[in-house]
Amino acid sequence: MKKFVNDADTFVRESLEGLALTQPGLALLEGRTIAVQADRVVSGHDVGHGNGGDTRGSSGADREAVPVALISGGGAGHEPAHAGFVGEGMLTAAVSGGVFASPSVDAVLDGIRAVTGSAGALLIVKSYTGDRLNFGLAAQLAQDEGYAVKTVVVGDDIALGDTDTHAGARGLAGTVLVHKIAGALAASGADLAEVTERARSVAGRLATMGVALRPGTMPGSGEATFEIDEDRIELGLGIHGESGVEQVPHRPADELAAELVDRVLAARPLDDGAQVALLVNGLGGTPPAELSVLTGAAHRLLGERGLRVERTYQGSVMTSLEMAGASVTVLPLEAGEAELLDAPTTSLAWPGGGGPVERHDDVPVPEAAADAADPGDPDPQVRAAVDAACQAVLDDESRLTELDQVVGDGDLGEALARGARAWQEDPADGSAAYLLRVLSARCRRAIGGTSGPLYAAGLVAAAQALEDGADWPGALAAGVDGIQELGGAEPGDGTMVDALRPAADAAPDGWEAVLAATEQGVRSTVEGVSRKGRASYVGARGQGHPDPGAEAVLTWLRAVREAGRAG
Repeated sequence: MKKFVNDADTFVRESLEGLALTQPGLALLEGRTIAVQADRVVSGHDVGHGNGGDTRGSSGADREAVPVALISGGGAGHEPAHAGFVGEGMLTAAVSGGVFASPSVDAVLDGIRAVTGSAGALLIVKSYTGDRLNFGLAAQLAQDEGYAVKTVVVGDDIALGDTDTHAGARGLAGTVLVHKIAGALAASGADLAEVTERARSVAGRLATMGVALRPGTMPGSGEATFEIDEDRIELGLGIHGESGVEQVPHRPADELAAELVDRVLAARPLDDGAQVALLVNGLGGTPPAELSVLTGAAHRLLGERGLRVERTYQGSVMTSLEMAGASVTVLPLEAGEAELLDAPTTSLAWPGGGGPVERHDDVPVPEAAADAADPGDPDPQVRAAVDAACQAVLDDESRLTELDQVVGDGDLGEALARGARAWQEDPADGSAAYLLRVLSARCRRAIGGTSGPLYAAGLVAAAQALEDGADWPGALAAGVDGIQELGGAEPGDGTMVDALRPAADAAPDGWEAVLAATEQGVRSTVEGVSRKGRASYVGARGQGHPDPGAEAVLTWLRAVREAGRAG
């Protein structure tokens, strides 16, 4: 598939640079894929710490004067979401990861530091595991630094049904309505509590259902995100290239609209006469004329079912690369929300929005506090083990990617390899605990997605255990506890925990027991149906294949074992 791409590694940044030439008031943080309102940058280092200092950022914004900041983001590939909605009356900042990959914890933290004043910030997060983990941990770290930060998770997808059997309802195009209503409320001067309460209320009432006629293709690889016969369509798909919950025969637009509307209303029953807003969203490859046909049909069907459509919006607002398809979102309106939807915004991506464009230079990235930890005495044996583990991950990158293409989104091998290369490009020497902390920071910054924060949390927990006097079996157990606490997975959920927990339990009995338990844990993921992580979205289609995250654990554990033998 031919694309306008120079280099897959620079694709996201180049895309944002082009957007900054057309979107009113938008600037990028220097060297980052983070878009901000240029006049809302309030970088400084005195929030919550009472140390005096300058309370104005490089743009001159005053922390005490700026309203509540709205920050969202996620993987690239959904344009114009999310940077396209950075503007007065909507988002204050948008943090972008790689294509279909959540931004790292540190990237989100950079965005928070850049635009959050004394009024605080609300993070609007789509309900995907990687986004929840990275935005969630960033919020905790920001709160520790003294920022007032709240989080709202949007899961408007109604396709998956019972949320106890998978990773949860996904955040889809309805998230944009949360951006608009919360953004208008924040611009009016409402405080953080009021903006958060309204955003959560809107998120709880949203319902979205999607359909795709054909898949998109990943920049750089040209690979389709799923396969489908010409005469069939995917119902209930997400926005990350994963296939839907079922394939059905193609049918005319009116029948497709009826399928989507009826499923939405079955999931969120409404009283006759209820006032609603309708959003018909294109997924990237749907011509506007076709989208208009679907919009007309959906509007008519809602009226026939006794609802009053007070506002109708149409456009490709949250896409999946060039996927041909659409989604229908229905929002039951409460008092004052139509007016909030009507409030002005400078976002060009919001239907009917826009305004004059002023070019802004990049603004400096807010600096994090310096890490003053003492490396301690070098531990060559642990350094060798870390080196070996990273090299093993790099050697196994292709195989892990192939495994993840079957049950996930195909980026695991590449993601873990980024973390391994980050270590190899800037290795450290020091005590065992110090090395684990440094490796945690490398994973946190380089890997992103779901694996980045999980590995980062596990390594920090293991390092803390060593500093508290634990032996290596105890440190491994603490690390696995940290991963489970952040990610929420249990053995049997079809994740890397299926390999890690048995390894930790067997650690007191020595390396042979650890590897045997890990191998058994990996095998246990073959026949089960994943209940957590991205693989849970493909359900039974993933049966018969091992979990790639569990396989990765076995890869680096084997390498650590061999490094110990060599030492």
